[in-house]
Amino acid sequence: MSPANPDSHEAQLGDILDRCNSLRQSPMPEVDALPENFHGTLGHFPVYFPEEISHAAGLLPMNILGGGNKLDMKHADAHMGSFVCSICRSTAELGLNGSLAGMSGFVTHPICDAAKHLAGIWARNFPDQRAQILYLPQNPNSPGAVRYIVAEYQRLRAECEQMTGHAIDDAALARSIRIYNRNRQLLREMYAIRRDEPWKLSCTESYLLLRARTRMPCEQHNDMLEAALISIRARNRAAQDKPRVVFVGGFCEQPPLEMLEAMDDTCYVVDDDLLIGLRWLTTDVPETADPMWALAESFVERSAASPVQHDERKSKEGYLMAMIESSRADAAIVTAAKFCEPGLDEQVAWSKHLDQVGTPYLVLEFEEKMTSFEQMAMQLETFAESLLFATA
Repeated sequence: MSPANPDSHEAQLGDILDRCNSLRQSPMPEVDALPENFHGTLGHFPVYFPEEISHAAGLLPMNILGGGNKLDMKHADAHMGSFVCSICRSTAELGLNGSLAGMSGFVTHPICDAAKHLAGIWARNFPDQRAQILYLPQNPNSPGAVRYIVAEYQRLRAECEQMTGHAIDDAALARSIRIYNRNRQLLREMYAIRRDEPWKLSCTESYLLLRARTRMPCEQHNDMLEAALISIRARNRAAQDKPRVVFVGGFCEQPPLEMLEAMDDTCYVVDDDLLIGLRWLTTDVPETADPMWALAESFVERSAASPVQHDERKSKEGYLMAMIESSRADAAIVTAAKFCEPGLDEQVAWSKHLDQVGTPYLVLEFEEKMTSFEQMAMQLETFAESLLFATA
């Protein structure tokens, strides 16, 4: 039974958000502490990974998102150059310092050179963990793209079966798809609140709620989101005089929480690409007799746009403008992680196009290990004030 008054709703939401923040900083669970029906963990690097396959195998899928700004780098610099992005270096550090010792396996993707080579570092240094590269098509427009993805997913399925020692039947896959479809529905509802009533849910809060899925089974995350959405809708908050902006650039390496809080202080962030891999499939996966084909076909036909996917149907400029228009944003905050080649590449195209169409924007660079935010907060405040003066 849900709380009956706004104060109770707020207290419940506060408890949920506190738990989410604790999960964000929590270590990998030990094998004997895994949730029921899970026999191991499968770590995966951003951006997108078909978690339904790992989930159906009884391997808890865990999105490895680097070490944030609290991790001491003691080992990774001996394996990777200083010009490599922070998330790749800190992910290697988490492996080398033993934080990820309990994983059954690790999957990365050829989204960039640094991410692709993580699998080699893993295989060489952690031979007891199965390291794989999942080769998703960078260009999904080929007529054979779906068949190719099915073959890759079947290869991943076989790897998971070897890790657990038992087969993954189609019924288990179908069940996992149903669970993740429910998650997609709840996340769409959460982002709709961000667009329609942004004073009820901040970017930081929705990020914490979303990121919690990286450390718990999807079915538990569904329960958490259902409870949170009840409390969010019951919030009695007045709208403030803040500009509406979209945030782009958080598709792989994640900005520090303090950066999101600084944006929330001055703007309503009504849409973003934070953790876009967890929201990669934009509509439900069809529940058909062939779940692997349904997952593969959804990757091609029902996926989000991202700097790491080169789909001629989704131009760099087009999907940013679609995000701005659908969320009724006044402006964009265009960011890129330091040393992120795909992100910096996109940032140039976005900035040029926004100049051409006359949409205000702010360019920022971030790094997960940032600890100072005063200058960025001042930039954001100045940007927000300029937007308010322009519309006064």
